[in-house]
Amino acid sequence: MYKKKITVVGGGSWATANVKMLVDNTTEKEVFWWMRNAQAVEHLHKFGHNPYYLSSVEIKLPKENISTDLKSLIQAADFVLLNVPAAFLKEALTGITPADLAGKKIVSAIKGIVPDENLIIGEFLHQKFGIPFEDFIVISGPCHAEEVALEKLSYLTIASGDAALAAEFAGMINTRYIKTNVSDDIYGTEWGAVLKNVYAIAGGICHGVGYGDNFQSVLISNAIRELERFVDVVHPINRDIKESAYLGDLLVTAYSQFSRNRTFGNMIGKGYTVTSAQLEMNMVAEGYYAVNCLQQVNKQYKVNMPICDAVYAILYQKRSPVIEMRLLAEKLS
Repeated sequence: MYKKKITVVGGGSWATANVKMLVDNTTEKEVFWWMRNAQAVEHLHKFGHNPYYLSSVEIKLPKENISTDLKSLIQAADFVLLNVPAAFLKEALTGITPADLAGKKIVSAIKGIVPDENLIIGEFLHQKFGIPFEDFIVISGPCHAEEVALEKLSYLTIASGDAALAAEFAGMINTRYIKTNVSDDIYGTEWGAVLKNVYAIAGGICHGVGYGDNFQSVLISNAIRELERFVDVVHPINRDIKESAYLGDLLVTAYSQFSRNRTFGNMIGKGYTVTSAQLEMNMVAEGYYAVNCLQQVNKQYKVNMPICDAVYAILYQKRSPVIEMRLLAEKLS
């Protein structure tokens, strides 16, 4: 019987968690893993864990399945699971052609938007690599990599225009600690994942400047309505914004100790510069890039987005977090 082959692209904590899920799942398949960092690959070959991210996770893959040669790993794959920060996706795919990806099922676990292009991942792959939307899958939902490492119960939504394809991939990653459901809303789940990072930064900023839980709850209540306004304009279909792929992902990103976007916002609220916050975290806060892209995209749609506007003003126009949060508070209900 033919075993499906899946190549995971990326070396960070969420990519590591994805590899763990795929390996722990009992469906017959072969998993490959591409990482840019040759030292990390060598460490994995010798010791069986990622030296930089989720280093407690034992990686049960044959040495020959972990490599820095992306082209060969993509050629071997039926499914290519992309899991690098959106800001570095173009760089990661350098040298990869539309022909290399032709006929592959492409899975995005990226919760971001491609800078300069101002495109969500599905649109970017469709325009630049000719990937048909029916061959595209989105992984979304409230699921921090750190909790996957601890095997704490988590839920993921697998979205695709092809329901059978979504169900097939969902069957490859569910485990005793990962439950899955399927959706046909590739646009809403992608945009929701982009926006919730911006709102988590806003939540972090308001905490950093001294607001409490009462204000935070009002902020996030307004954020889900702002998110709904935007996705209903960008891709108007019948969706329930209270489902875990939208509201659930927003809540965990806005409140969790593991949320890098909230942590980044908190540092900005406490007076760090963007550069110093990024250096200290040593992780990418996707919302930083996303809010700039959203400003450009929303020039077309003109959706009322006061929270995104406030975060943009603080991060890109160097406005005072204290003053911007005070002005934002007057617009919330």
